[in-house]
Amino acid sequence: MEPNVTFTLDAFELTLTDIAAVDLEALHALSIGVGWPHRASDWQMLRDLGQGLAAVDEIGRVVGSVMWMHYGPDATMIGMMITSPRLQELGAGRWLMSEAMRRNAGRRLALTATRVARRLYRSLDFVYERPIHQCQGEALATPDLPTPDGATIRPVGPDDLGAVVALDRSATGMDRAPMLARLLDEAEGTMLIRDGQPAAFALCRRFGRGHVIGPVVAAGDADAIAVAAPHAAAHVGQFLRCDTPEAEGDFFAFLMRCGLADHDIVTSMGIGREPYRGVRPDGPRRYALASQALG
Repeated sequence: MEPNVTFTLDAFELTLTDIAAVDLEALHALSIGVGWPHRASDWQMLRDLGQGLAAVDEIGRVVGSVMWMHYGPDATMIGMMITSPRLQELGAGRWLMSEAMRRNAGRRLALTATRVARRLYRSLDFVYERPIHQCQGEALATPDLPTPDGATIRPVGPDDLGAVVALDRSATGMDRAPMLARLLDEAEGTMLIRDGQPAAFALCRRFGRGHVIGPVVAAGDADAIAVAAPHAAAHVGQFLRCDTPEAEGDFFAFLMRCGLADHDIVTSMGIGREPYRGVRPDGPRRYALASQALG
């Protein structure tokens, strides 16, 4: 990580420092201050997986953050771009993003933009926009669903990392093996097998206010529902979330039946190439994100 950078913003003198060196509870307080649901343990996982910067004021308060995760040799996911409300109108977000972009120059970039931040990212030349629906709520019981013809469903095991990585790479065009390995350590998973080969998977783990289903990778709605349904059933009566780019079709309708209301819309954006473009048009695609910070 480069040496600390100091910047004067109106009456504030801010220093950018390695996010790994910042107190975890201070980062947690930062996200709570803007209404984000991340727990301290969610922050820790992100720090373990990626790199980032924290903006610290002259008396040691953490007032901003930005992180990035490298996915393969040329792709980077930017996330956790937060600025304290008192600095949001002073250009702190642009300063943080410009520094993150400078440190990842030459790589294709992806991020998930909130409504408030989308104008900033557009001004920084992020394009390839796609809406992401944040579906969440207290999970409801649904009728048992038939398994798709010719398929079986089983839990994801420790030996399935290679299959999960291969399906995810086919759906996203990125090598996200380290992130997926970490998620497999913390998540429950289901996999759909067809003709003896893995064809779809879904992971579910603790996150924020409850649990999140994602990533979900499948070649069609029926397969995506089949791997997500066991996780919804396991958390009936609990807070459950699923962030999906699928705004129409059977998978989205399934989430609504499960009690996961369409709570908010954010935007997947990118520079250099459309984010998460599958390897084949008829191949697996991304039905749900791991999280808005991880993609």
